[in-house]
Amino acid sequence: MAQLSSAEIEQYQSSGYVVPQFTLPAETVARLRSTVDRLIDMNPGVRPEQLVNAHIANPNAEGVRGADELLELTRHPDILDLVEAVIGPDIILWGCHLFCKPAGDGMEVPMHQDGHYWPIRPLATCTAWVAIDDSVAENGCLRVVPESHREGKLHQHYTDDRERLTLSQAVQPQHLEQPSVDVELKAGQMSLHDVYLIHGSNVNTSQNRRAGVAIRYMPGTSLMRRDLFEPGDNSGFKVDFSQRPLWLLRGEDKTGLNDFNVGHHG
Repeated sequence: MAQLSSAEIEQYQSSGYVVPQFTLPAETVARLRSTVDRLIDMNPGVRPEQLVNAHIANPNAEGVRGADELLELTRHPDILDLVEAVIGPDIILWGCHLFCKPAGDGMEVPMHQDGHYWPIRPLATCTAWVAIDDSVAENGCLRVVPESHREGKLHQHYTDDRERLTLSQAVQPQHLEQPSVDVELKAGQMSLHDVYLIHGSNVNTSQNRRAGVAIRYMPGTSLMRRDLFEPGDNSGFKVDFSQRPLWLLRGEDKTGLNDFNVGHHG
Protein backbone atom coordinates (compact mmCIF):
# COMPACT_ATOMS: atom_id res chain seq x y z
CA MET A 1 0.00 0.00 0.00
CA ALA A 2 1.45 3.36 -1.04
CA GLN A 3 1.19 6.29 1.33
CA LEU A 4 2.87 9.60 2.02
CA SER A 5 4.49 10.02 5.39
CA SER A 6 3.70 13.10 7.46
CA ALA A 7 7.15 14.46 6.54
CA GLU A 8 6.42 13.97 2.81
CA ILE A 9 3.06 15.72 3.11
CA GLU A 10 4.79 18.58 4.90
CA GLN A 11 7.39 18.82 2.11
CA TYR A 12 4.66 18.94 -0.54
CA GLN A 13 2.86 21.70 1.34
CA SER A 14 5.99 23.74 2.11
CA SER A 15 8.10 23.17 -1.05
CA GLY A 16 5.37 22.50 -3.61
CA TYR A 17 6.65 19.08 -4.62
CA VAL A 18 7.71 15.74 -3.19
CA VAL A 19 9.25 12.45 -4.38
CA PRO A 20 7.35 9.70 -2.54
CA GLN A 21 9.08 6.58 -1.29
CA PHE A 22 7.33 4.48 -3.91
CA THR A 23 8.39 2.77 -7.13
CA LEU A 24 6.29 0.96 -9.71
CA PRO A 25 7.19 -2.71 -10.30
CA ALA A 26 9.85 -3.35 -12.94
CA GLU A 27 7.44 -5.32 -15.12
CA THR A 28 5.01 -2.37 -15.15
CA VAL A 29 7.80 -0.02 -16.21
CA ALA A 30 8.84 -2.41 -18.98
CA ARG A 31 5.27 -2.48 -20.34
CA LEU A 32 5.12 1.30 -20.22
CA ARG A 33 8.34 1.56 -22.23
CA SER A 34 6.79 -0.62 -24.91
CA THR A 35 3.71 1.60 -24.86
CA VAL A 36 5.86 4.72 -25.33
CA ASP A 37 7.59 3.16 -28.34
CA ARG A 38 4.23 2.26 -29.85
CA LEU A 39 2.76 5.73 -29.27
CA ILE A 40 5.69 7.40 -30.96
CA ASP A 41 5.26 5.10 -33.98
CA MET A 42 1.50 5.80 -34.03
CA ASN A 43 1.98 9.59 -34.01
CA PRO A 44 4.72 10.27 -36.58
CA GLY A 45 3.62 13.87 -37.10
CA VAL A 46 3.82 14.83 -33.41
CA ARG A 47 6.96 15.65 -31.46
CA PRO A 48 7.36 12.98 -28.74
CA GLU A 49 7.50 15.75 -26.11
CA GLN A 50 4.03 16.92 -27.13
CA LEU A 51 1.88 13.79 -26.87
CA VAL A 52 -0.94 15.47 -24.97
CA ASN A 53 -3.86 13.33 -23.77
CA ALA A 54 -1.91 10.19 -24.57
CA HIS A 55 -4.28 8.20 -22.34
CA ILE A 56 -7.14 8.52 -24.87
CA ALA A 57 -7.02 5.63 -27.31
CA ASN A 58 -9.60 7.06 -29.71
CA PRO A 59 -8.53 10.00 -31.88
CA ASN A 60 -8.76 13.03 -29.61
CA ALA A 61 -9.36 16.73 -30.22
CA GLU A 62 -5.63 17.46 -29.96
CA GLY A 63 -4.78 15.16 -32.87
CA VAL A 64 -2.94 12.57 -30.76
CA ARG A 65 -3.74 8.87 -30.80
CA GLY A 66 -3.21 7.49 -27.31
CA ALA A 67 -3.16 4.14 -25.51
CA ASP A 68 -5.38 2.44 -22.96
CA GLU A 69 -2.28 1.39 -21.01
CA LEU A 70 -1.74 5.00 -19.96
CA LEU A 71 -5.38 5.36 -18.90
CA GLU A 72 -4.84 2.27 -16.77
CA LEU A 73 -1.78 3.94 -15.24
CA THR A 74 -3.80 7.03 -14.30
CA ARG A 75 -6.15 4.75 -12.33
CA HIS A 76 -3.36 2.90 -10.51
CA PRO A 77 -4.57 2.60 -6.88
CA ASP A 78 -1.14 3.32 -5.40
CA ILE A 79 -0.82 6.54 -7.40
CA LEU A 80 -4.32 7.57 -6.34
CA ASP A 81 -3.47 6.86 -2.69
CA LEU A 82 -0.47 9.21 -2.94
CA VAL A 83 -2.50 11.91 -4.68
CA GLU A 84 -5.33 11.61 -2.18
CA ALA A 85 -2.91 12.51 0.61
CA VAL A 86 -2.42 15.99 -0.88
CA ILE A 87 -5.72 16.87 -2.60
CA GLY A 88 -8.23 14.83 -0.62
CA PRO A 89 -10.57 11.87 -1.31
CA ASP A 90 -12.46 13.36 -4.28
CA ILE A 91 -10.22 12.84 -7.31
CA ILE A 92 -10.97 13.80 -10.92
CA LEU A 93 -8.61 12.85 -13.76
CA TRP A 94 -8.57 15.54 -16.45
CA GLY A 95 -5.28 15.14 -18.35
CA CYS A 96 -2.28 12.98 -19.14
CA HIS A 97 0.73 14.21 -21.12
CA LEU A 98 3.54 11.98 -22.36
CA PHE A 99 6.84 13.90 -22.40
CA CYS A 100 9.47 11.89 -24.27
CA LYS A 101 12.82 13.57 -24.96
CA PRO A 102 14.77 11.57 -27.55
CA ALA A 103 18.47 11.02 -26.95
CA GLY A 104 20.47 13.98 -28.24
CA ASP A 105 17.34 15.69 -29.54
CA GLY A 106 15.07 16.39 -26.55
CA MET A 107 13.46 19.82 -26.45
CA GLU A 108 13.48 22.27 -23.53
CA VAL A 109 10.44 23.06 -21.41
CA PRO A 110 10.78 26.74 -20.33
CA MET A 111 10.16 27.60 -16.70
CA HIS A 112 6.43 28.14 -16.19
CA GLN A 113 3.42 27.54 -13.97
CA ASP A 114 0.94 24.92 -15.10
CA GLY A 115 -2.05 26.94 -13.96
CA HIS A 116 -1.24 29.59 -16.58
CA TYR A 117 -2.45 27.12 -19.25
CA TRP A 118 -5.42 25.47 -17.53
CA PRO A 119 -9.14 26.36 -17.12
CA ILE A 120 -9.49 24.72 -13.69
CA ARG A 121 -11.30 26.89 -11.14
CA PRO A 122 -10.37 27.07 -8.40
CA LEU A 123 -6.83 26.10 -9.42
CA ALA A 124 -6.11 23.08 -7.24
CA THR A 125 -4.40 20.46 -9.38
CA CYS A 126 -1.75 17.92 -8.43
CA THR A 127 0.47 16.50 -11.17
CA ALA A 128 1.97 13.03 -10.73
CA TRP A 129 5.10 12.91 -12.93
CA VAL A 130 5.91 9.22 -13.50
CA ALA A 131 9.38 8.36 -14.82
CA ILE A 132 9.38 5.65 -17.48
CA ASP A 133 13.11 6.03 -18.12
CA ASP A 134 15.68 7.24 -15.62
CA SER A 135 15.23 11.01 -15.47
CA VAL A 136 18.42 12.83 -14.46
CA ALA A 137 20.06 16.20 -15.03
CA GLU A 138 22.00 14.94 -18.05
CA ASN A 139 18.90 13.98 -20.03
CA GLY A 140 16.71 16.92 -19.07
CA CYS A 141 14.89 15.93 -15.88
CA LEU A 142 12.21 18.03 -14.23
CA ARG A 143 13.54 21.20 -12.58
CA VAL A 144 11.54 23.08 -9.94
CA VAL A 145 11.79 26.30 -7.95
CA PRO A 146 10.97 25.16 -4.40
CA GLU A 147 8.39 27.23 -2.50
CA SER A 148 7.42 29.17 -5.64
CA HIS A 149 3.83 27.98 -5.12
CA ARG A 150 3.42 29.57 -1.70
CA GLU A 151 1.72 32.79 -2.76
CA GLY A 152 -0.93 30.75 -4.53
CA LYS A 153 -1.03 33.06 -7.53
CA LEU A 154 -0.13 33.02 -11.19
CA HIS A 155 2.81 35.18 -12.19
CA GLN A 156 3.01 37.03 -15.48
CA HIS A 157 4.23 34.94 -18.41
CA TYR A 158 5.56 35.94 -21.81
CA THR A 159 5.76 34.23 -25.20
CA ASP A 160 9.15 32.57 -25.58
CA ASP A 161 9.70 32.51 -29.34
CA ARG A 162 12.90 30.51 -29.34
CA GLU A 163 12.83 27.46 -31.58
CA ARG A 164 12.49 23.88 -30.32
CA LEU A 165 10.54 24.50 -27.14
CA THR A 166 7.90 22.09 -25.87
CA LEU A 167 5.79 24.95 -24.49
CA SER A 168 5.63 28.53 -25.71
CA GLN A 169 4.91 30.46 -22.49
CA ALA A 170 7.51 31.19 -19.82
CA VAL A 171 7.38 32.95 -16.47
CA GLN A 172 8.96 36.41 -16.32
CA PRO A 173 12.65 36.27 -15.23
CA GLN A 174 12.09 38.27 -12.03
CA HIS A 175 10.21 35.28 -10.62
CA LEU A 176 13.27 33.04 -11.05
CA GLU A 177 15.52 34.67 -8.48
CA GLN A 178 15.44 31.59 -6.25
CA PRO A 179 17.62 28.70 -7.50
CA SER A 180 15.94 25.74 -9.18
CA VAL A 181 16.69 22.13 -8.28
CA ASP A 182 16.77 18.95 -10.34
CA VAL A 183 14.15 16.33 -9.49
CA GLU A 184 16.04 13.19 -10.47
CA LEU A 185 14.04 9.95 -10.64
CA LYS A 186 14.78 6.32 -11.34
CA ALA A 187 12.45 4.60 -13.78
CA GLY A 188 9.27 3.77 -11.91
CA GLN A 189 9.61 6.58 -9.41
CA MET A 190 7.38 9.63 -9.45
CA SER A 191 7.12 13.15 -8.14
CA LEU A 192 4.03 15.12 -7.17
CA HIS A 193 3.86 18.87 -7.71
CA ASP A 194 1.44 21.71 -7.08
CA VAL A 195 -0.29 23.67 -9.84
CA TYR A 196 1.39 26.95 -8.82
CA LEU A 197 4.95 25.56 -8.65
CA ILE A 198 7.38 27.11 -11.17
CA HIS A 199 9.10 24.34 -13.10
CA GLY A 200 10.52 23.29 -16.46
CA SER A 201 13.33 21.14 -17.87
CA ASN A 202 16.47 21.50 -19.94
CA VAL A 203 17.24 20.03 -23.36
CA ASN A 204 18.37 16.43 -23.61
CA THR A 205 21.82 16.36 -25.20
CA SER A 206 22.74 13.01 -23.65
CA GLN A 207 22.74 9.60 -25.30
CA ASN A 208 19.82 8.44 -23.16
CA ARG A 209 16.12 8.97 -23.82
CA ARG A 210 14.00 10.57 -21.09
CA ALA A 211 10.35 9.55 -21.09
CA GLY A 212 7.81 10.39 -18.41
CA VAL A 213 4.06 10.76 -18.00
CA ALA A 214 2.50 13.81 -16.32
CA ILE A 215 -0.91 12.80 -14.94
CA ARG A 216 -3.24 15.66 -14.00
CA TYR A 217 -5.67 15.29 -11.10
CA MET A 218 -7.98 17.88 -9.57
CA PRO A 219 -10.13 17.66 -6.42
CA GLY A 220 -13.88 17.31 -6.68
CA THR A 221 -14.20 20.90 -5.43
CA SER A 222 -12.76 22.23 -8.72
CA LEU A 223 -14.52 22.78 -12.02
CA MET A 224 -13.28 22.36 -15.58
CA ARG A 225 -14.30 25.72 -17.07
CA ARG A 226 -14.46 24.75 -20.73
CA ASP A 227 -15.47 28.29 -21.72
CA LEU A 228 -12.31 30.02 -20.47
CA PHE A 229 -9.94 29.18 -23.34
CA GLU A 230 -10.67 28.89 -27.04
CA PRO A 231 -9.20 25.81 -28.77
CA GLY A 232 -5.83 26.68 -30.27
CA ASP A 233 -2.07 26.23 -30.22
CA ASN A 234 -1.01 29.08 -27.94
CA SER A 235 0.60 26.51 -25.64
CA GLY A 236 3.00 25.43 -28.37
CA PHE A 237 0.75 22.56 -29.50
CA LYS A 238 -2.96 22.09 -30.13
CA VAL A 239 -5.19 22.13 -27.03
CA ASP A 240 -8.98 21.85 -26.96
CA PHE A 241 -10.50 21.94 -23.48
CA SER A 242 -14.00 22.09 -24.94
CA GLN A 243 -13.73 18.36 -25.69
CA ARG A 244 -11.48 17.32 -22.79
CA PRO A 245 -12.87 14.17 -21.12
CA LEU A 246 -13.01 13.86 -17.33
CA TRP A 247 -13.04 10.77 -15.13
CA LEU A 248 -14.30 10.74 -11.54
CA LEU A 249 -11.87 8.23 -10.05
CA ARG A 250 -12.66 8.56 -6.35
CA GLY A 251 -15.28 10.22 -4.20
CA GLU A 252 -17.68 12.85 -5.52
CA ASP A 253 -17.84 15.83 -7.84
CA LYS A 254 -18.54 18.34 -5.07
CA THR A 255 -19.25 21.11 -7.58
CA GLY A 256 -22.05 19.13 -9.21
CA LEU A 257 -21.14 20.90 -12.45
CA ASN A 258 -18.37 18.90 -14.07
CA ASP A 259 -19.47 17.13 -17.25
CA PHE A 260 -18.24 13.53 -17.37
CA ASN A 261 -19.77 12.78 -20.78
CA VAL A 262 -17.98 15.29 -23.02
CA GLY A 263 -15.13 13.81 -25.03
CA HIS A 264 -15.90 10.17 -24.28
CA HIS A 265 -16.53 7.76 -27.14
CA GLY A 266 -18.58 4.59 -26.91
